[in-house]
Amino acid sequence: MDRLWAPWRMQYIQNVDNKEDGCIFCNKPAETDDRKNLILYRGTNCFVMMNLFPYNNGHLMVIPYKHTSDILSLEPESVSELWSLICQSKKALSKSFNPEGFNIGMNLGRVSGAGIDQHIHIHIVPRWNGDSNFMPVIAGTKVISQAISDTYDALKPHF
Repeated sequence: MDRLWAPWRMQYIQNVDNKEDGCIFCNKPAETDDRKNLILYRGTNCFVMMNLFPYNNGHLMVIPYKHTSDILSLEPESVSELWSLICQSKKALSKSFNPEGFNIGMNLGRVSGAGIDQHIHIHIVPRWNGDSNFMPVIAGTKVISQAISDTYDALKPHF
């Protein structure tokens, strides 16, 4: 029998119902340890952060500093920087991991699938041919083949 060893997933499983106080997208940039908080880049209005529980290696999020659930409440400068950082993130992922495609999008509201629905954020998920297999369907498990810290180190020089 083959064994899948992914010990970092236990942190997610054990804490799925124990969310931190306040908003993670407000709390993390207020701290100074960007590596610990997986923040790759800080702009004027927005920042780029790795997803601690990624769908794929290199799963990034671009997030405005403004705490809002309504994209229409962002100032034009924030919208412009948001889009610019999406493009920069795609370039960084392309240079670092050479993905064959990307999923880029938002889940607005709890019913749309937003895990954090009070603070908008855009997901950028690199994709490769064959990166989906039976594991998520049969076992409810996604295999991530690189440690978060190694992914951070590969991406950080591009920001």
